[in-house]
Parts: sequence; C-alpha cells; structure tokens
Amino acid sequence: MGEHRLRRVELDPASVAPASSAVEHERQVAIFDLIEQNSFRPEGAEGGPYDLKLAFEENRLVLDIEGPDFKKRHLLSVTPLKGVMKDYFLICESYHEAVRHATPAQIEAVDMGRRGLHNEGSAILRERLAGKVELDHETARRLFTLICALQRRG
Repeated sequence: MGEHRLRRVELDPASVAPASSAVEHERQVAIFDLIEQNSFRPEGAEGGPYDLKLAFEENRLVLDIEGPDFKKRHLLSVTPLKGVMKDYFLICESYHEAVRHATPAQIEAVDMGRRGLHNEGSAILRERLAGKVELDHETARRLFTLICALQRRG
C-alpha cells in the first residue's frame, strides 16, 4: 500500500483568477508547502501518492484526484467558505499593513486573528471533504491557503 499523500498539485489555468507576480508567487509557495508535508487520504483509495488538479466551475471547487488504481472527481460548493475567505483576505491585508507600521503587540493581535480565521476556514474545508477525502489539520490549513491564493486577484 502506497503513501496517503499528495505528490503533485496542478492548477487549472482557465479557472484561476488573473494575478500579479506577487500573487502568483504566493500560489507557488502554497503548492510547495502543501506538497512538502501533507496527509491526504481519498475515500476508497488503496494508497497513493496522489496527483491533485484544482479548478473552479460555477462557484464550485473541483478536485480531480488520481493515484495508483484510483481516479475520482469531487465538486464542492465554495459558498460555505466565502465569508471566511473574505474576512481572511481583509485580515491578511491588515497584517501586512501592521508589519510595516504597527507595534509588535499590534502585529501579534492581528496575527492571532489571521490564524483564527485560517483555522476556521480549514475546519470548514475538512467538514466539506468529510466522506470524500481525509485530511489532517495542517494539510487542511495548507489546502485552504492554496484555495485562497487561487481566488485572490491582483
């Protein structure tokens, strides 16, 4: 039985928001972090490693998963994540602004809020993937980061 982990993550260029070089770099870092360390166990799969292709179709996240003797497509509504993602984007902007102009205590307070929203988003993602793909907490956090990076424009 192979490892239950991702070995490759690909983004569908047709469904990714246009981005600046900084946002594109953020996406590549998110992919690297996800691949570097993850626990990814699709329901019904004997073992991996797995390739994951992410796309967006009509307000749904598409996860195409392939592994040895395994191929599955999951469609998830992003509506349950939209509010958290919006708040996450806002607090990330506040964090970057705070790093430039705020005191260490203010930066820490904003960072705690950012981490809290990040945890909330990853918990929703794990809940939405229940029965489809089992993720550990850290993998869900990294996948949430990547999904946010995919939706980010600029």
